[in-house]
Amino acid sequence: MQVILLERVEKLGQMGDEVRVKEGFARNYLLPKKKALRATKANRDYFQAQKVQLEANNLKFRGEAEKIGKKLDGKSFVLIRQAGDRGQLYGSVSPRDVADAAEKAGFKIDRHQVNISQAIKTVGLFSIPVVLHPEVKVNITVNVARSEDEAERQARGENVLEARTEAEEATVAAEELFEAGAGPKAEASEEGEEQSP
Repeated sequence: MQVILLERVEKLGQMGDEVRVKEGFARNYLLPKKKALRATKANRDYFQAQKVQLEANNLKFRGEAEKIGKKLDGKSFVLIRQAGDRGQLYGSVSPRDVADAAEKAGFKIDRHQVNISQAIKTVGLFSIPVVLHPEVKVNITVNVARSEDEAERQARGENVLEARTEAEEATVAAEELFEAGAGPKAEASEEGEEQSP
């Protein structure tokens, strides 16, 4: 299907370009979201008549998006989630979760603007692109952790999973070293018995 783009569409073209796309892509995405018109004679004439207005609106929205983008670029947002000992989340982080965290911090972004290409299912730091406008894209950092303390440690660059596993290994090694019931408390009670007679 031949369409006329009403705004820049990534990997497709600029505003005003006439491009050929698959029927389903046009019917299900471009046309309902008002990103394109069917390339008919009437729509070509309509586009030429509205071109100045469309370009002015595009510049206005792009300017607003750039202002927000300057403030938002490089920001870090903390998401506290439940996870297992190895850092595997009970669930995953969705674009809505990221948009809600940004909104709590004072940035109004829509979940459709958050582009999570691969599901976030572990704790850690993740760089996520946010598309504020077809021509304005910024990156934010999402810090997924089990607690506020863990989030701060991750932000400093510590590997919280590695530290936890080393502590677990030390506990296991200590348990193997001592017999059941043996340890400092047992020795202290024996000394107390010797001193009483």
